Amino acid sequence: MPVKHESFVQTLRAQWLGQQMRKLREQRGFTLKQAAEFLERDFSSVARWERAEWPFRRGVVTSLLDLYGEHDGRERNRYIQLAEDAWRTDRWDDDYDELVDASFIDFPWLESRAEQICSWDAMLMPGLMQTRHYAEAVIRNAEGDKATDYSVGKWLQLRLDRQRVIDREPSLRIAAVIDESVLRRPVGGAALMRGQLRHLGELLRRPNIDVRVMPSSVGLHSGLDGSFWLFRMPKPYPEVAYAEHLGGRFFMESPKSKRYALAYDRLREAALDPQESAKLIATIGENLP
Repeated sequence: MPVKHESFVQTLRAQWLGQQMRKLREQRGFTLKQAAEFLERDFSSVARWERAEWPFRRGVVTSLLDLYGEHDGRERNRYIQLAEDAWRTDRWDDDYDELVDASFIDFPWLESRAEQICSWDAMLMPGLMQTRHYAEAVIRNAEGDKATDYSVGKWLQLRLDRQRVIDREPSLRIAAVIDESVLRRPVGGAALMRGQLRHLGELLRRPNIDVRVMPSSVGLHSGLDGSFWLFRMPKPYPEVAYAEHLGGRFFMESPKSKRYALAYDRLREAALDPQESAKLIATIGENLP
């Protein structure tokens, strides 16, 4: 019987692997009992693996692939990659575990694996596009009375580490719709905002980054319920929507994420085009006192 690791977090990637392994087992006509007997495990162990209560090990996955008759090299590699991702502890899980809760762990993992990230930013600059000074001001405000130089420094380093995905190869495509009020919100003062807007303007020149501004002249639109993110993932992962609220955060997988995809498409259509957006960003920066 496998040993249950109390520190194991039931991440999205572990759940995806469990779902995929169960789907394959059922497609190939095997019962949980047959899989358990083949592995010389008890029935409940295989059930817990498929529910992601316990992590699938690579060896277990390869054994089950043999049983299920999955011999295609590409498909086998896909399942094995899922197994490695499900169990792997990424650097931020270790370096920042004293700050982040389990529900946050999947967010930087999604950023690092996504083919495209689409965001609607109604209140603040996109995290991947924030300057160090802007990010620090935002973090200090979020931490409130709990803020210490140590905690702010750790959160700041986490955000800066996450920004490295912008430079990765193959290029991550980033598309952001930013509310005009975000550009005008005086976070940290005029000098800080000038630097932030200048940085945003520089990012716009990158071929993998698309930024559009939602002008204040637009009345009702599909983003009034708050900011959200869409992660468009490579196969076999589904598209994932992510949103935050005062009580926490939640992830929503395809097909349920489609409502966010539709909302994002409508926001993009209502926003200024990239050229008009770049001009507005520059103008706001130039007119700061």
